[in-house]
Amino acid sequence: MLEYFVHLDSDSAPEDLVLVTAKIPGDLTKTTVKPEQLSPRWRMSPAPPELAKFGDDFARKADRCILVVPSALAPGENNWLLNPQHSDFRRVISKVEPLKYDPRMFEPHRPTRRKP
Repeated sequence: MLEYFVHLDSDSAPEDLVLVTAKIPGDLTKTTVKPEQLSPRWRMSPAPPELAKFGDDFARKADRCILVVPSALAPGENNWLLNPQHSDFRRVISKVEPLKYDPRMFEPHRPTRRKP
């Protein structure tokens, strides 16, 4: 949600967003990309164009079901990209529900809390 949110503004948030929660079997094939495999500028905005190569190659080859990539927003966290073209994708169990971002997330200035 956070990775998508940083690219939105309150006037362009789609009305038909959904949140998909997935249960992924532990034996699905995956490839993990480490930060040191990426351009030194990989966390910059806008993202360097060469970053798209990892996702493009992953989707085109379809030899792995999951691509694990580092999060540019949350150091130490990863994003898991699932390839629906992979034969094991059907083993992923998911729940789909409507997603609406809380309007407070779009407020330009959030008041800071003062300690009592």
